[in-house]
Amino acid sequence: MASYSWVPSSQGKVPPNAIVAGKDVDGGLLYVGKVIHEGDTVPCKIAPSAGGAFVAFAGEEHSKFDYEVLCGSNVAWQSASNGQVPKNAIVAGQTSDGEKLYIGRAIHQSSLTPGKVHPSHGVLYISFGGKEITHKDYEVAIQI
Repeated sequence: MASYSWVPSSQGKVPPNAIVAGKDVDGGLLYVGKVIHEGDTVPCKIAPSAGGAFVAFAGEEHSKFDYEVLCGSNVAWQSASNGQVPKNAIVAGQTSDGEKLYIGRAIHQSSLTPGKVHPSHGVLYISFGGKEITHKDYEVAIQI
């Protein structure tokens, strides 16, 4: 049985048991979220200090104000690369053609930022500074 759940939220708010995934360059905490964008359900970062969620898609960073937040316990991070995901990776979405997407995070310009692992693309995508950024080496959220 999963020890986590997805809780609807909006406008930068997160429940008390939200999973912290990193820290922004301004020092604000970043959380794991998922949103629907262009027909896909996509893992994203939630930045309460910025009042919403941000998703990497088609080369750009897109703002969202309604999203779901990953909440619970027994979530850890495991190193991975090149689109690989560990056995217990948490599925956080899927493309419109059915490919599963996973939660990842990487350090970018001193920010530990969550985003989406897209296995067939071989990378983690994060949203940062208005753009979609790729990383070949990253950590994946797993259920422990």
